[in-house]
Amino acid sequence: MAINDNFLRELQERTDIEQLVGSYVDLKRRGKTFVGLCPFHNEKTPSFTVYPDSNSFYCFGCGAGGDAITFIRRIENLDYVEAVKSVAQAAGMKMPEDGFDDTLSKKRNRILSANREAAKFFYKTLYSENGAAGLAYFNKRMLSKETITHFGLGFAPDSWDSLRNHLKSLGYSDLELYEANLIKRSEKNGSVHYYDNFRNRVMFPIIDLRGNVVGFSGRVLDDSKPKYVNTADTLVYKKGNGIFAMNFAKNANEGKFIIVEGQMDVITLHQAGFTNAIACLGTAFTQEQANLISRYADEVYLCYDSDGAGQTATRKAVAILGSTGLRIKIVKLTGGKDADEIIKLRGKEYFRALLEGAANKIEYDLLNERSKYDLSTDDGSVNFLNAAADILAATGEIERDIYASRLSRETGVSKEAILAKVQHRTAVVKRKAAEQKRAAETRMLTDLKDKNNPEKEKNLRAARAEEIIIASLARNQDFYPKLKDRLTPDLFITAFNQRIYTVLLQKLESGSGVELSFFAESFTPQEMDSITRIFRLGDEIGNTPQEVEDCINVLEKEKLTANVKASELSDEDFLKLFRKK
Repeated sequence: MAINDNFLRELQERTDIEQLVGSYVDLKRRGKTFVGLCPFHNEKTPSFTVYPDSNSFYCFGCGAGGDAITFIRRIENLDYVEAVKSVAQAAGMKMPEDGFDDTLSKKRNRILSANREAAKFFYKTLYSENGAAGLAYFNKRMLSKETITHFGLGFAPDSWDSLRNHLKSLGYSDLELYEANLIKRSEKNGSVHYYDNFRNRVMFPIIDLRGNVVGFSGRVLDDSKPKYVNTADTLVYKKGNGIFAMNFAKNANEGKFIIVEGQMDVITLHQAGFTNAIACLGTAFTQEQANLISRYADEVYLCYDSDGAGQTATRKAVAILGSTGLRIKIVKLTGGKDADEIIKLRGKEYFRALLEGAANKIEYDLLNERSKYDLSTDDGSVNFLNAAADILAATGEIERDIYASRLSRETGVSKEAILAKVQHRTAVVKRKAAEQKRAAETRMLTDLKDKNNPEKEKNLRAARAEEIIIASLARNQDFYPKLKDRLTPDLFITAFNQRIYTVLLQKLESGSGVELSFFAESFTPQEMDSITRIFRLGDEIGNTPQEVEDCINVLEKEKLTANVKASELSDEDFLKLFRKK
């Protein structure tokens, strides 16, 4: 019985894997995951991990892994269809009949449609009598009519039900509007009351890369709290992934983005000609946002506010962006508290000069350390130089020479003494890096003898390249159209990975999306162990189109070379071979 992908996606959305697995395993929270003793092998230290964000599990002890369906299938010893029925029953869903109506897909489309109509309503209201206060606010912020139109800005009237009544007149139900987070509900005396989520606020539509309105941010006209009301997570919007104005900036960035804190900063910069400005949505900068930015840019300029909160946000963003390989410049905002104010008070040429004077990551780190110590004292100078040596130990020789000279002039300590200290720290850093690399290689080695892919051991580079391709495309489906001509199943060398890719290819071609649960029907629970491990690999790799192309090149070359078994190589030769990937 082939089960519709849309049904499986909806089943995943409605299944709480923590609750499901928790009825069999005693789970404890560990950050964003849950851990417990694996029910599939004997262990004393918990290595069984549940990932609520992807509704999956993986045991780092025995390698068992999969989605909710695989878990029930394995623990209850059920076949695939019976396991789906069991999970669906727990989620309160009926199994699909012939002619299943694609419920989840339709829900998504209705939410997007409702958002689009809401954006039109807010924009129209802005230029009506009810929106006079909102238009006055935008005029006060010196936004032109062209800019307001370009960003689709609007106003939510000071009313409890204006938007709700308008959208209901267009045929949208209260449930649809509630699921879009356009309206909220309350219960009183046994009855349910609905009311508009956004009231008496200027409105900023949030638009994704495909031009869909996925949510809104509404700002008050005064200093009352909360300052902003934002769309909560819905079927079409996850605030941890959202980037404001990315739909415009991706076409104008020339490999560079200016990252600011708020929507008004972005809009003012765009109006001034800096059309590569963006702002990351949500309460904190996320790795998902950093990964998306890295697909469209080589360099970023961080222009966070000059206050304490802004500087804290800068440090966190630098740490996250540092893992992407992007060149990072940190702009010191002077002459105003934020980019919006600086443009208005000082002009765009002043702001351009700030960009040109931005510090790179080394300079920024040195400035941060310098601020912690009193350099007029011997102890302060020594502690600062020790911290500076750690920073320079992670750089190249040219950078060390340049910054050692600067530090020598600043502190009065000889350049030779500073470089000697850096050299010592470099040796320590290299030793730690080597230890970490050996540990990582050991973990990689444990993956090579894959019970589901016996060809992996004698096709080391090829199998690893295949796994990275699968993990990359599963997580970044927009890579596929650019690479599809080179990505045919016969490119794959190991039969098991070729099977995985064949199913993945069907999903990519159909546009149905890629979920771990889509593979459970075509693979045994034991095979799902390996597929889950490959999907988790997406957390460790670069997730770039270039990385996929590199792996394609590896496979094309491996087709032309003879197989080499790991057992036939010395340990050192084996590690060298693995590093050549």
